[in-house]
Amino acid sequence: MTQRTRPLSPHLQVYRLPLTAIVSVLHRMTGVFLVAGLVLFVLCLAQIDGGSSSFNAMQSLVQQPFFSLIIWLMIYALFFHLCHGIRHLFWDIGEGYEKILMNYYLILELFGSILLTGISYLFVQLGA
Repeated sequence: MTQRTRPLSPHLQVYRLPLTAIVSVLHRMTGVFLVAGLVLFVLCLAQIDGGSSSFNAMQSLVQQPFFSLIIWLMIYALFFHLCHGIRHLFWDIGEGYEKILMNYYLILELFGSILLTGISYLFVQLGA
């Protein structure tokens, strides 16, 4: 009896996901990241309530470069989540389902979220 080598189901290494599917996964990941950021924010508020020594410890932690990077990633996640949510509002009214429009709006939301994060960064730098 000869053994046939049948192709397996397409795997992520073989099958290329459409850009909308990749952004959909990214949208879910940013949502989880925002929930983790909210927990971190609540912990910071609890430290503020703990008195001056715990506030000073929290303040020194927040001023670390790695923590600053985490904060800016959370801000980007917030703007990306916002832009993707606006895109979903267009889908809810039945607009933007054409393939060319889907990719156009997708690129628009990616650049929009980067632009909003950059503008926020400039406001923080100019205010400091």
